[in-house]
Amino acid sequence: MHFTMKDEILKRFLTANGEPISGQVLADELNVSRTAIWKHMQTLKQEGYEFETVKKRGYKLLSVPDKVDMGQLQQFLTTERYGRQVHYYETVESTQLVAHELVRAGAPDGTVVIAEHQTAGRGRMMREWESTEGQGIWMTVIIRPDIAPHQAPQFTLVTAVSIVEAMKSCFKNFTPEIKWPNDILVNGKKTTGILTEMVAEADRIQALLIGIGINVNQQESDFPESLQSIATSIAIEEGEPVERVHFVANVLEALEKYGDEYVKNGFSQIKQLWEKSSGTIGKQVKATTLREVVEGEAVSITESGVLEIRQANGEIKGIYSADIELLS
Repeated sequence: MHFTMKDEILKRFLTANGEPISGQVLADELNVSRTAIWKHMQTLKQEGYEFETVKKRGYKLLSVPDKVDMGQLQQFLTTERYGRQVHYYETVESTQLVAHELVRAGAPDGTVVIAEHQTAGRGRMMREWESTEGQGIWMTVIIRPDIAPHQAPQFTLVTAVSIVEAMKSCFKNFTPEIKWPNDILVNGKKTTGILTEMVAEADRIQALLIGIGINVNQQESDFPESLQSIATSIAIEEGEPVERVHFVANVLEALEKYGDEYVKNGFSQIKQLWEKSSGTIGKQVKATTLREVVEGEAVSITESGVLEIRQANGEIKGIYSADIELLS
């Protein structure tokens, strides 16, 4: 994990259990000047970290802002690779765009791009994604799996399972459901969207860019009026604010676990977990593809992640990519 000097200073305060740390001790440990320590302390204060100066003992950390930066995330990470390199931004056009640049620069497996706010967040089919500042999780995970290009779409389902399992481990007052292929709903409203993009050659994947947008701490009034009837947040459904950075760590842990499971052992376990949490299977749906509209009962997904719909005439139609509307 690569830390900046500011991250190293913050790390020491976060692990000091409220005890003061002197500027001279920090300077000696990090082999920098007292002036450099002071400048980084001023930056941390500007970012919302509150300190008290304790006479003859140094600085004491009083409060921590709700941020999802590298310094805080490292407290909770238990992964081997995912999140061990983090590119954090207060504001960015799109984490996907930054991730594309990082892939070209050779960013390793598990690199995370995360932002407090996106000015041009997007979902599938270039749809706009509302990225409320400081209220959600807006991130892209760069994955370099040893799989063939035709397997890439299954990573959307792997990601959905990972997020649902992370939600189940962190929250107790709601049950998330997966809407094929890339949404997670709570009580029929959308909390999460997933965007999987691939950088590949003819026969091999260079990288997958897994874009994840999760509504976390928004209240209903934070959503545009046009979204209030169809979108919700974890805080609304759980009934209390959420510590975002802790949840990010849980999502990355699950994504590494289930991604590795898929690469090593195939889709079988992922398929079982997906079907267990599915809000699509057994429902009447309308699937709108680029070529046609298919209506019927969603009966299963295949080992390739294809949604199977039983039409009124009994014919089973496989859907590879579509907009899905739940009819019942």
